[in-house]
Amino acid sequence: MAGEDQAGHTGEEAVLDVGPVAHGGHCVARHEGRVVFVRHAIPGEKVRVRLTDAADGAKFWRADVIEVLESSPDRVEHFWRAADSPRAWSHGHPPVGGAEFGHITLARQRDLKAEVVAEQLTRLAGLDQLPSAWTGSVEAVGEKDDAGSGLGWRTRASFSVTAGGKLGMHAHRSNHIVAVREMPLASEVINALRLWDLDLQGIERVEVAAPANGSRPLVLLAPAPGTKDKRLRAIAAELPEDTSVAAFDPLTGAVTQLRGRTWVQESAAGHEYRVSGEGFWQIHRDAPGTLVAAVTEFLRQGDFLGPGAVVADLYAGAGLFTAVLADAVGETGAVLSVEGAPGTSRDARKNLHSAPQVEVVQGRVERVLRQKPRNFDALVLDPPRAGAGKAVVGQLIASRPRAIAYVSCDPASFARDLGYFRRSGWELAGLRTFDLYPHTHHVETVALLAPAP
Repeated sequence: MAGEDQAGHTGEEAVLDVGPVAHGGHCVARHEGRVVFVRHAIPGEKVRVRLTDAADGAKFWRADVIEVLESSPDRVEHFWRAADSPRAWSHGHPPVGGAEFGHITLARQRDLKAEVVAEQLTRLAGLDQLPSAWTGSVEAVGEKDDAGSGLGWRTRASFSVTAGGKLGMHAHRSNHIVAVREMPLASEVINALRLWDLDLQGIERVEVAAPANGSRPLVLLAPAPGTKDKRLRAIAAELPEDTSVAAFDPLTGAVTQLRGRTWVQESAAGHEYRVSGEGFWQIHRDAPGTLVAAVTEFLRQGDFLGPGAVVADLYAGAGLFTAVLADAVGETGAVLSVEGAPGTSRDARKNLHSAPQVEVVQGRVERVLRQKPRNFDALVLDPPRAGAGKAVVGQLIASRPRAIAYVSCDPASFARDLGYFRRSGWELAGLRTFDLYPHTHHVETVALLAPAP
């Protein structure tokens, strides 16, 4: 009986009128008085759905569209069969995740993302109305390169492997892996590897990094327990000779060279960066330059950044912002670069070794700020998707910077953190939103925060 309650109505079908967009790539609908989060729909449509998570005791249910009964004028044919929900379910399986807005025109996608940002700012940050610091629109990025298609922008891609050893991707919130033979959001270099032609038995996961500057790509293989080195090298031999190949352990982060390098060479804003293994780097080919420009413009306009300034780059990764900040403050200034991941922090040391004004510290942001108190002109904050959190925000405020540039890939965690800042007397002085993830629900924000006058 417990198992029946857990399954509830999962697998059943229903006809729903689709309501407003919600954070996370869903739209809101109601079925017999219960909230249903629907994927692959557009507000205003009437659709037939398959309930994918519908336990009797759940506060809300989840569903995928399997048929569009009354379509929105903004609906287009999905560019990727594996991610097209009605088509996938007609073949008896869920669609792959990662392109959940691919059935919507790009213009409407950006409008929906702007609605989500506005809703999160109102509900979680406590703003009564949209801030005058924001235009209310999401800016397109990279249209000159993709001719306005929103495709081919990913310089990094993550894949799973089916039980039969074929390249695949997970369905949303599911252990089900769908075999794939293309990845339209990925760059031409990644697709040219033709990973779907390989026999990947013995591998659990595949990560690919293909720098936009055209330098040598890297394929990382995560072996299943017991997979022999001979097997890994046999797979590596099937890949193009100009591709580096390494094995990695997702639990420890350890990377073992199989061929070539265990890192890639990235370029941005006039600097070169070494990024090891699974080290973090922005995945859209134009994201590094776009974000650096937005951050530095905000800080320069407020006279928070210039020769002699004291700044910090927090959650600094391999040093994308740090290098540019070092240029701006010059040798009379100072930049503190803080990153928690040991391997990524080592990359930052290598990338910034020639900048004497930079101090690279590996550790938790709040701990480092306590141990190295100083009067900052500005902080640059680029936390993981979960955001900074209340404790870190408190420590940031305690360090008494004149301004903070906050970069976020999640409007919910950003809005929550903004609420903490506002309750401590800070205000939103500037905000830009960028479509760095076309055909997905994700949106990037860059904000300028300052103490209220």
